[in-house]
Amino acid sequence: MKKMLMATTAAALMATAASAQEVKLGVLIGFTGPIESLTGPMAAGAELAMKEVTDSGKLLDGATVTPMRADTGCIDNGLSTSNAERLIADGINGLIGGDCSGVTGAILQNVAIPNGMVMISPSATSPGLSTVEDNNLFFRTAPSDAREGQVMAEVLQERGVKSIALTYTNNDYGKGLADAIESNFKAIGGEVTIVAAHEDGKADYSAEMGALASAGGDLLVVAGYLDQGGLGIINAALDTGAFETFGLPGGMIGDSLPTNVGAALNGSYGQIAGSGGDGIEKLKAMAGDAFDATSPYTPESYDAAALFMLAMQAANSTDPAVYGAKILDVANAPGEKIYPGELAKALDILRDGGDVDYVGASAVELIGPGESAGTYRLIEVKDGKNETIGFK
Repeated sequence: MKKMLMATTAAALMATAASAQEVKLGVLIGFTGPIESLTGPMAAGAELAMKEVTDSGKLLDGATVTPMRADTGCIDNGLSTSNAERLIADGINGLIGGDCSGVTGAILQNVAIPNGMVMISPSATSPGLSTVEDNNLFFRTAPSDAREGQVMAEVLQERGVKSIALTYTNNDYGKGLADAIESNFKAIGGEVTIVAAHEDGKADYSAEMGALASAGGDLLVVAGYLDQGGLGIINAALDTGAFETFGLPGGMIGDSLPTNVGAALNGSYGQIAGSGGDGIEKLKAMAGDAFDATSPYTPESYDAAALFMLAMQAANSTDPAVYGAKILDVANAPGEKIYPGELAKALDILRDGGDVDYVGASAVELIGPGESAGTYRLIEVKDGKNETIGFK
C-alpha cells in the first residue's frame, strides 16, 4: 500500500510538472539607436506584466512566462530581422515589437508572416502599417500617426500658430507622420513653409538648418528621434537662432531631450500616445521606484504583454495560429473591465468561459486592423521637464 501511494504521488507530481509549461515572449525593441533612452522602461513594463501572470500561477494551469530581449537598433532592418529569426529559433510564442515603424514592417514581412508569428507593437505608429497585408498577425497598442497628425494640427491651431516649418527623420515613421501633420494643418488653414527630411546620426545639421531657416515659420516641428537627428536639429536651430520654439511629436518626447537641450527648450510642446485615469495610476503604483511607468510607450508595452497572455488563456493555447484570433476579443467589450494588477482576475474569468474588456494602462481599445483607437497626452517643457498639460 505504501509503495502504491508513493508511486501515485510521484505520478501526480510528474503530471503536474508536465502540464506546467514555459511561455516565451520576445521583447524586440531598440535597446540601441535613436530611441534607446525610452526602451529600458518599455521592456520593464512588458516584463512586469509577465511577472504578474507568472506569480499568479493561473495562466494555462501554472505556466511561467519568460521574457527574451533582443535589439532592433530602431532603424536597422538587418539587425532587427536577424534577431527576430533568432527569437523564433529560440521558441518564442509571441513577439512584443518591433518599436520603430520601418523595422517593424521589415520584421513583419520577412519573419513574422513566413513563420506565422503574432506581433504586438507598443510603439510603431506609421499609417502604412494600417493597410499592410499581415494575415491577421499584427496588432499595436499605440495609435497610428494618422491620428497624431490630427491632434497636432488641433494643438497648433489652439495655440495660434499660423505657419510651421516641418522636418522629419528620413524613414517610414518620419515620412508618414510628416504627411499626416502637413495635410491636417493645411486642412485647417495653416501654412507649411517647407517639408524637409533629415538623416539620423549626423554630426552636423547646419545644411538642413539653412533650408529650414530660409523658409521660416512660427515654429519648427521636428518629426524625428529624441536621441539622434531630432536632437541635432534642435541644437542647430538654437545655435543659429533660426527657431526658438519647437513642435514635438511622439518620437521627440522623453526625459533625455530636455536634459540634453537645457532651458532653451522651455515652452516647446507636443504630444505622445497616452491616457490618464485609473489604468496609468495603477501601473505607476505597481512600478514604484523600479522604473518610470509614465515613460513614453511603457504603458503600451505592459498592455501588449498582457494582451498576449489573456488571448492565450481565452484560446487555451500558446499557438499563435490559435490564440491570435482572441486578441481583439479580450481587448474590447463586452466583458469585465481589467486594469493593471488585475491580470489574475482576468485569467480566472477567461478560464471559466467569461469575457473581459482589457482597458489596461493605456485605455486599450483596438479598432479596424487591430490598432489602438488612440488618446494622446499633451506635453509642454517647463523648467527643464516634460509636463503633462492635458489629454486629447
